[in-house]
Amino acid sequence: MIRTTLARLTSILTMASAAIALAASASPTSSRPGQPSVTLEPGKPTLITGAYDLASLGYLQEEYFVSGEATSYTSVNPMREDGRWTVSSSGKAEYTTRLVVMRPSDPAKFNGTVLVEWLNVSGGLDAPADWFMAHRELIRAGYAYVAVSAQRVGVEGGASLGYDMSLKKIAPERYRSLHHPGDAFAYDIFSQAGRLVRGSASSGAGAGAGAGILGPLIAKHVLAAGESQSAHFMTTYVNAVDPVARVFDGFLIHSRFSGSAPLDGSSIIGRVDPRMPAVVKFRSDLRVPVLTFITETDLVGGARSGYWAARQPDTARLRVWEVPGTAHADIYTLQVAPIDSGLLLIDRLAAAYTPTTNLMGAKLTKPFNFAPQHHYVLQAAIVALDRWVSTGKAPSKAPRMALTQGTTPQPVLDANALATGGIRTPWIDVPSARTSGASGGIGIMASLFGSGELFDAQTLVRLYPGGKAEYLKRFSVALDRSIQARFILPADRQEILDLAAARYRSAR
Repeated sequence: MIRTTLARLTSILTMASAAIALAASASPTSSRPGQPSVTLEPGKPTLITGAYDLASLGYLQEEYFVSGEATSYTSVNPMREDGRWTVSSSGKAEYTTRLVVMRPSDPAKFNGTVLVEWLNVSGGLDAPADWFMAHRELIRAGYAYVAVSAQRVGVEGGASLGYDMSLKKIAPERYRSLHHPGDAFAYDIFSQAGRLVRGSASSGAGAGAGAGILGPLIAKHVLAAGESQSAHFMTTYVNAVDPVARVFDGFLIHSRFSGSAPLDGSSIIGRVDPRMPAVVKFRSDLRVPVLTFITETDLVGGARSGYWAARQPDTARLRVWEVPGTAHADIYTLQVAPIDSGLLLIDRLAAAYTPTTNLMGAKLTKPFNFAPQHHYVLQAAIVALDRWVSTGKAPSKAPRMALTQGTTPQPVLDANALATGGIRTPWIDVPSARTSGASGGIGIMASLFGSGELFDAQTLVRLYPGGKAEYLKRFSVALDRSIQARFILPADRQEILDLAAARYRSAR
């Protein structure tokens, strides 16, 4: 059932990349001794971005093949829960992987920041999870975006929760020259991708004039991002590799549980390196800002032990945002993101949020999570991290979600059965539905997609005796509080209000 469900997920997500153009000719853009060679690959990349046309939104998409020699790492000392790990080189191997660049067509619209995403491979294919959730702000604000096929599963296939939808399986002619030596080398492959964005394949930070993959753009700031499995690799990267590599200006670690990925290349899906602690915190001497985004599912756990066990106080270079009412993945991932170009009529956008118990063909006992705040707060998180890196001003500390006591803590619920504490949003403080990170069915997919339930008419009348007008007035006040706290972007305000009005009708 799990594999069937994930196969259906793959089918949904690949709607935007059905046709793949074969390479006509290739021209290297960088091949200096000791540095990776970079080749522009003509044609359409195999990467899920959406059913919307990037060109019509002022963005272009290019794919590059990158070949070089990567280093693997081993820990010098036992890897403890505190994350203060020291590593040394343990081997070298040749590789060829790919990068997909999406950037403003007009250089004048580039805001100077590049988001480099470690693609997620849990479903058996490269998935740009952070692009899904935050592409609206990335495009609106003029970010450049680089997707990195950092792990072997995305290139060659391997252990996953789905079928083999790797690049060499889906498009063998286009990607036959790719070669990935294993995930022990993934950390350095990602570092080398970051250096290419900066314009230098040598070690060290410092902005450069570009190595060709950004065209005429010059990166002022380079942020790294990864979601779910990729967030676990990014946690290990921050603790073990960043002190050595020193490539990125900041990290967005999105939806991790209590642990982190191994260094030895073993699959996070299967056997995990026994030397890895079950609970991993971020090292106390972080080099650059780290913003960690935690959904309700991530916090209390589902398929894995929850992040609650790895909680630690914010520091000068760490912020943790815990967002109640959210799930690890949700309806935005499946139904909204693929069509959310920023140009949709509000009725169509609202319709895409319609609750359903059909999770990629599997029937759930409750609708899976349909709350919008995961998407909107994540966009604010990217802006907050970028501002932090650019100005040195850290985001305000966010309150933690309230949890029950015991060995398996759960959210403390309010009178509407919604989680208390954490980052407050209008969907929690002025609700028209009950959404949760808790599973709405059986199986690993259900555990990741949470659950939701619209309030009935009686509940709405009890909460809002003045009807829709009262609801929208109170919702607007709560929304403005979230914007004032910088947990939601001002640019999203009108759309959120329009969406609330449209969805309240369906709630009645």
